[in-house]
Amino acid sequence: MLVAIFFFMTLMERGAAENIPIAVVDHDQTTISRRVCHEMQATPSVDIIMITNSFAEAREAMQQGKLYGIFVIPEGFYSNLVAFKRPQLDFYTTNAYTVGGNTAYKQMLTMVNLASGALQREVLRKKGMTDDVIMHRIQPIAVEAHLLANPWGNYTIYLVSTVLPGILGVIALLLTVFAIGFELKTKTSTVWLRVAGGDYTVAMIGKLLPYTFIYMLLGITCHVLFYYIVGFPVMGSHLRLLWGLLLFIMAMEIMGIVLIGCMPTLRDALSVGALYSMLGFSLSGFTYPNMAMLPFVKALSNLEPLRHYYLIYVNEALLGAPAMNSVWPGLALTAFMIPALCVAPRLHRALKYQNYPLK
Repeated sequence: MLVAIFFFMTLMERGAAENIPIAVVDHDQTTISRRVCHEMQATPSVDIIMITNSFAEAREAMQQGKLYGIFVIPEGFYSNLVAFKRPQLDFYTTNAYTVGGNTAYKQMLTMVNLASGALQREVLRKKGMTDDVIMHRIQPIAVEAHLLANPWGNYTIYLVSTVLPGILGVIALLLTVFAIGFELKTKTSTVWLRVAGGDYTVAMIGKLLPYTFIYMLLGITCHVLFYYIVGFPVMGSHLRLLWGLLLFIMAMEIMGIVLIGCMPTLRDALSVGALYSMLGFSLSGFTYPNMAMLPFVKALSNLEPLRHYYLIYVNEALLGAPAMNSVWPGLALTAFMIPALCVAPRLHRALKYQNYPLK
């Protein structure tokens, strides 16, 4: 967990990916094409590491993983601009690396739009129009964006605040499966139950309470790091955010109990648990919007505790919504207790009679 914290907190030091390597294939070799390259190089998002007139050379570099994008300036670019023939600029990105490819695509698209606006401005200036009139023509509607909770547009805030608790949840689920499954595998579950006085509930609480305490210490460490040291925004309540984290950890532990109860074989339960917990990152909605998912996928997302913790995080940290908005996801996390109660008799028998499959 500490390695994960260090990795993600230093992944994008300034909050966004920078110096994404791209290539420019300049077939025009004019002052205008060189100016476009110069202005693109001046932006912090991309770094032009190759300027060539061979598209094959640039494509080979992309296939080798050296580039995330290729910007192609066609032959006759300047002459077509002067003749108002609307020259076409092409750019290619790789989807093998999502962040790098998307960042390169966004930056190259921005440069195309800026180049188009600059051309229109120069043409209208030569027609005798003032800059005020020109700007109204180029951009008739001016948009002012005011980001309330994250005015810097810092992607690290969105990413880390959900990914690291999600990793903690994966650890909680898998270690819960291992802690119980190991008792079955090593045939020590009867001793465990005997120490608990034969009470299944007492045995589970005694087994998982120390783990829960450790997980919460790690969660509080992340919370202090995020919101007090680094300065991530919290528009709502810190206490409700920690309350949601505790419910999330307990829900992941409960799902670990459910998995080892349904399949009291350590190997199988760990495999299914890893798959189930990792799907939470895709279904929670922080990487791909929940509202855009297919209806049945959207319904499946409710079976992932990380989805409900994410809603609490959004309500408390980013929106500063009323407390009632966090109560419903909290109740959903509490509802994960129901399948644990259903599987309790089966798991109790497995612990008591040690009916652990040998193969």
